[in-house]
Amino acid sequence: MAKQDYYATLGVARGADADTLKKAYRKLAMQLHPDRNPGNKEAEAKFKELNEAYDVLKDEQKRAAYDRFGHAAFEQGGGGAGPFGGGFDFSASGGLGDIFDQVFGDFMGGGRRGGNAQARRGADLRHAVEIDLAQAFAGAKVALRVPTRVACEACNGTGSEDKAVGAAETCRTCQGHGRVRAQQGLFLVERTCATCGGSGRTIRNPCRVCRGTATVQRERNLSVTIPAGIEDGNRIRLPGEGEAGPAGAQAGDLYVDVTVRPHPIFHREGANLLLRVPLRMTLAALGGEIEVPSIDGSKQKVKIDPGIQTGQQIRVRGKGFSILRSAARGDLFLAVTVETPQHLTRKQRDLLEAFEAEARDDKHQPESEGFFARVKEFFDGGRG
Repeated sequence: MAKQDYYATLGVARGADADTLKKAYRKLAMQLHPDRNPGNKEAEAKFKELNEAYDVLKDEQKRAAYDRFGHAAFEQGGGGAGPFGGGFDFSASGGLGDIFDQVFGDFMGGGRRGGNAQARRGADLRHAVEIDLAQAFAGAKVALRVPTRVACEACNGTGSEDKAVGAAETCRTCQGHGRVRAQQGLFLVERTCATCGGSGRTIRNPCRVCRGTATVQRERNLSVTIPAGIEDGNRIRLPGEGEAGPAGAQAGDLYVDVTVRPHPIFHREGANLLLRVPLRMTLAALGGEIEVPSIDGSKQKVKIDPGIQTGQQIRVRGKGFSILRSAARGDLFLAVTVETPQHLTRKQRDLLEAFEAEARDDKHQPESEGFFARVKEFFDGGRG
């Protein structure tokens, strides 16, 4: 008997989206579930057809294959073959790549079936490193101790006690796919194969040290180059420095997450640096020259204009951070704070009181004069 169209089984249009498919499946699954229809063979058969249809259409790759080849995309060896003259075993692996393997396998030397161990690469690793602002500015080399998996020396990374390359054979449990499926109630559950650990291959005579995995746990000493201008939170990728892959597979990558410690006096804002500079009241009033540090270790002489106010900034060009992949540099900004003197001696107090008496009625402090003039207007009735 010819199979019913999967879309018709679910009662949806061919262009239905994922939410529509899910709602239709749940509704019909509740109606046809064997627990609600004990002894009803027809309902049981329809329930199986429903699960089969939803399992295909919910997967984008399977759905694409079904839309193109129909049921032939999931049939093995003949009967209802697609345009290439043969069926496609799509149900076990669940990947569109296996269709191409079966179609073009003769041209490509046999395809990927049973070759999952060679295709799998080692796991990527993440490691955190903390540097100071000066290292972020100039760049640095940082030593790392990374716990990882390396190729087993006892078997030369083959996983075999015989040290034989290619000693692995196709896993009999999953038939080389690395995953197995099982029906659980309403759902078809896919899990990593416990026999081969997802590699699709098993070792005939496993190495006693690595137990056939071809890798062992070790700590590696590495050196990472921190580029000048790196920012807090940046990540550095070290290709091939992650875990070793199984039996000759490519190693994973190591990702180094960089944290930059706060600096006691400098604050970074992109490529620019901010330095808070407290000035004596007299220096701010009279002007002069100060010496400030730079992140590169040099000293900078900076001119202070007479009458500078709190909140004003002085810009020192080219004394900020290097910009990554550029010869340009940011600037250093001095954020001025005028400091009010404390713990005055009697003589200092007398001098300031004399200054206050002299300056009370003049226009040398326009901001305070303007403020108190507006306050006076407010109290005199000009509240608008």
